[in-house]
Amino acid sequence: MASQEIEALSAALARLPGLGPRSARRAVLWLVKHRESALPALLEALAGVAETLVECHICGNVDTCDPCGICADPRRDARALCVVEEVSDVWALERARLFPGRYHVLGGRLSALDGIGPENLNIASLLARVEGGGVDEVVLAMNATFEGQTTAHYLAERLEAHPVRVTQLAHGLPVGGELDYLDEGTLAQALRARRPVG
Repeated sequence: MASQEIEALSAALARLPGLGPRSARRAVLWLVKHRESALPALLEALAGVAETLVECHICGNVDTCDPCGICADPRRDARALCVVEEVSDVWALERARLFPGRYHVLGGRLSALDGIGPENLNIASLLARVEGGGVDEVVLAMNATFEGQTTAHYLAERLEAHPVRVTQLAHGLPVGGELDYLDEGTLAQALRARRPVG
């Protein structure tokens, strides 16, 4: 058995998404094995983030400065606004480096079962950004779940009163996907979104 402190570290790591108890124990064992080189760097990085982490008052992204690096970047296209559910969605889209505009993080999605309504999300600040002018297109980049699509539909209705083009991410066949391995919902969406060849 490990000491109480090592067990506490393992339990803390196990609460992270994607890490279960076994993965957390492996991570702790690796940290113990490499404690001279890995632990000081990890502790310094954690302390630095803990001291400087803030939520951007414009978009809701998490960064070490406010406004965040994306909102402060003058090269970003302020006319295109991509609405996402969570900060992790911003980071995923940024890894692809395909969207030149700015973002708006809702902080979740509508879910009647979980008691999450429009007042629990950053919808009022989204509408204020659009009403402030300068936005030509709002891209609804919600997850392809029932709650995500409900949220997208609600936002589209709320944005109808504004002179902006409202678009949504396409859903369907993934690159490299084989039809035999896809679920019925993905296939149905791909068939509905079919387009001419050429």
